Parts: sequence; C-alpha cells; structure tokens
Amino acid sequence: MDAKTQELLRRKEKVLWPSYFLYYTEPLALERGEGLYVWDVAGNKYLDFFGGILVTSVGHSHPKILERVKEQLDKIVHTSTLYLHENIIRLGEKLAEIAPGELSTSFFTNSGTEANETAVMLAKAYTERNEIIALRNSYSGRSALAMNLTGIAAWRPVGSEIPGIEHAMAPYCYRCPVKSTYPQCGLACAEDVENVIRTSTSGRIAAFIAEPIQGVGGFVVPPPDYFQAVADIVRRYGGLFIVDEVQTAFGRTGRFWFGIQHWGVEPDIITTAKGIANGFPLGATITRPDIADVLPRKGLSISTFGGNPVSSAAAIATIEVLQENDIPAHVEKMGALLREGLERMAETYPVIGDVRGMGLMQGVELVADRKTKEPSPQAAAMLLDETKARGLLIGKGGAFGNVLRIAPPLTATEEHIHEALEILDHAFAAVQDALG
Repeated sequence: MDAKTQELLRRKEKVLWPSYFLYYTEPLALERGEGLYVWDVAGNKYLDFFGGILVTSVGHSHPKILERVKEQLDKIVHTSTLYLHENIIRLGEKLAEIAPGELSTSFFTNSGTEANETAVMLAKAYTERNEIIALRNSYSGRSALAMNLTGIAAWRPVGSEIPGIEHAMAPYCYRCPVKSTYPQCGLACAEDVENVIRTSTSGRIAAFIAEPIQGVGGFVVPPPDYFQAVADIVRRYGGLFIVDEVQTAFGRTGRFWFGIQHWGVEPDIITTAKGIANGFPLGATITRPDIADVLPRKGLSISTFGGNPVSSAAAIATIEVLQENDIPAHVEKMGALLREGLERMAETYPVIGDVRGMGLMQGVELVADRKTKEPSPQAAAMLLDETKARGLLIGKGGAFGNVLRIAPPLTATEEHIHEALEILDHAFAAVQDALG
C-alpha cells in the first residue's frame, strides 16, 4: 500500500464510522476519473466496470455534463422545492418522455433510499392502507423503512424494526426456494406473494415493491412470466405495484429505458436514482397523475435538496447523452458481447456456478462446488483483489457475498469489453489455481 493511501486510511479510522467499509485487502484511494478509467492517488490506472455502484452511466467527467454543471454553478446552486426552477421542470419533462405508459409526473429527492420512502408513503396515502410486500434477497436503501423493506439480514441492523412489512420468496432460479426449475416450478415464487398476503397481512395491502433485477442481492433475474403474475395478484388485492429501478433504469439492462419493460408490465410507481445524474445526488419517484394527486389532499410534502438545480442540470445532460447515443440499443449489443465472454469463462473455471443478468448488468456467482452450489465468498474476495491488481474494478454482492457484479458505464465500447474480459480471464485463472 502506498504512503498516501495509508495516510488516508489512518485519518479515516479516526473520524469516520467503521461502517464505512472498504473494498479490497488493501483499500483503493481514487483521485480522478475520465471516461471509463480512474486513477488512484499513486497514479495507477484502472478500467472502471462498477461505476461507483452503477452511477457513472456515461463515464467519469463527461464534458457535456461538466459544462452544464459549471453553467448552473455560475447562476444559482440551491432553491429547494418551494420555488420554481426550470431545471426541475425540464428534468420532469425528460422523465415523462422516456417513462413507460402513463407514468408522467415526478417528485425529486436526493437518493434511491428517499425515492423508495416517497413511493411507499404515496402508496399508503393513495390506498389508505399500511401493509407492504417486499421480496427476500432485496435491497431498498439505508433509512429505517428501507432497511425493513430489505430482505438480507446483513443490511438490517438490530433496532431498526418497523411493522407492516412482509417478505415473499424471491424468484432466485439458481437457488430456487422450492428446489425446482423454471417452468416446472409453476412460478411458485409468484404464488407465494399471494400466500403471504393471505396469511401474513390483513389481506388489504398498500403495495408490493421489487427490483426488476435484484442489485445488492446479486443481479438476480426473475423468470419471463414472473412480474406479470405478481402484478395481477397485487392489483387483485388492491395494492399498487412499485418498481425499484434505482440500479436498472436509463438503458442499463439494454433495449429499453427501464428494466421492468422487459417483462411487459406497466408499474404504478417507479423509483430511480444512481445513474440519473452521472454521480450527482438525485432520486426520483415517477407515477401517474391520478396517484400523485392524492398527496395535497392527505398532507404536505417537501424536499429541501430535492431537484437541486445543479443535480438537475447534470441529470438533463446525462439523459440527453443517453438519448443521443441510443444507449438502450448500444447496451443490448455490448451486454451480449460481455455475456458471451463470461459464459466462455464458465466453461473453463469450475469456481463459476452461474452467469446471469441483462445488458451491462452481469452477475457471476462463485461457488466452492458446482453440484452443491456451496457459496464461495472467499473466491469473490480473491477475484476483486486479482482484478484490481491487473487494473480492473468490479463489484460484489449477493446474500452470501459471493457474486461478482459487473456493470460498466453504459458508454462502454467493444474495446472496453474485450479489455475487461481479458483481465477477468487472467484473474479467474489465478484464483482457480489458488483454490486448487
């Protein structure tokens, strides 16, 4: 570890909570970024295939976004939602332009956590009900409510319990909770949503919330019929269908602007954040006008920093860049190239148990034994160190900490994909040799 990183680590341990956990055996201190590359404080260069947890959708320091941000900084930095500002309105118009179906009105906050909080609040106000169904293996954020919606024990600190939230089985086909396979399972995971409603709630739910592809849970992709079946169940019991697109929006999954569109279902509410402003803090909750109209009658709502003019300027520019480059189509093509390379590696390295994902959101689940599917968080930690040593940054997650999360900026080219695959191949070879 270089001297500057050691110094930063010592200072961090004195003034920041231990919960600021860091990747890698020797933590990485980043200093600058450009395009798909970042440099650490020692001058080492890395290909960034995690993008600050799927945030830098069009790459680091994109010139168009920097220009718009600088222009806004010279005018006004903060207004709050108490005043009109054209950037907030223009951003709302942009989201209405790309959002599916009748979803055309937005409320802006600072993060995905707040966007999910806002969605649940809205659903409760609209339905005049309080119970929420979420999924096991899900992640919704770090507020008290969001941690209770989350279905992974490690992300639910003791003392944060909130009543009125129940969890149904997740559609995790690689680790099927009913020990079956699709379609022989008969979508038992979807049927479980109804079972939970009938047995663990009053039967009068406010909403169901789910990620199209579970992010922190390990890039878990549901079967083709899952969301249509669940949406029908939820609406039959009078609930709203909330889709958490914090990680999957803006073309991340390829072909469409929003992940849920792959399943042909129109949600009642969409939440998003992360990639919306290419690194500037911003969250959005998008819904139909008839649902949004309930709040003024049920109570006031404000967001001091929501729709900040600078963040909004960055978001408008980000969406423009995505549109100008037809990113959903581009991501579909690049995602297929990435997936093909990862599946080739799965044929070579037994440590790879499963490859899954959509577009530029690909997960690789690592196991100690393919037959038993015993998770190998050790292999995942080793892979992160090996890829870092070779100049590639990726993420990890999953309920067992054994899933590699590979999600580069959406502007990644064929050259970037080939570079990442070559590094991954060498890293897998090193880890496989070490594991024996």
